[in-house]
Amino acid sequence: MIKICFVCTGNTCRSIMAERLLKKVIKEKKIDDVKVISRGLEATGEQITDNAKKTLKRLNASSQNRKSIKLGKIDKNILYITMTDSQKNKINSKKVLSFKSLIGEDVLDPYGLDEEAYFETALQIQKGIEVLIEKINLWR
Repeated sequence: MIKICFVCTGNTCRSIMAERLLKKVIKEKKIDDVKVISRGLEATGEQITDNAKKTLKRLNASSQNRKSIKLGKIDKNILYITMTDSQKNKINSKKVLSFKSLIGEDVLDPYGLDEEAYFETALQIQKGIEVLIEKINLWR
C-alpha cells in the first residue's frame, strides 16, 4: 500500500484539490493500492473554499465540503508531497517531495483569487499528478 499526503498551508485549496484529483485518477485507473489524504501546515478547521469546490466540480472530482485538517505527527510510512519547496523544508521526513521536484515549479496559493486562478492551479496540480502516477507505477 502506498500512502500519500498532499500538504499546503491551510488545506482549503491546493492540497485538498490535489487529494481529490488524485483520488479521481486512481478510481478511473482502478488503482487500489494507493491511499490519499491531505493536510495543512497551518490548518484551522476552515471549510474548503468555494472556488476550490467549483473547480473540482468543473473537473468532475468530488466537491464535497470538508474542514481543513492540520498536519500532525509525521508518519514514516507516508509519502508527503508539498505544494512548494518552502513547505517541504518544514516537514521532517525522508519521504517528502515537492511539486517543484515533479513539474519544475511550485504550486502557488490561489487563496482569495478568482475561480480562474483556482482552475489554473488545478491544471498545474494535474500535471504533477500525471508525473506522480508514472512514479507510482515504477515503485510497484
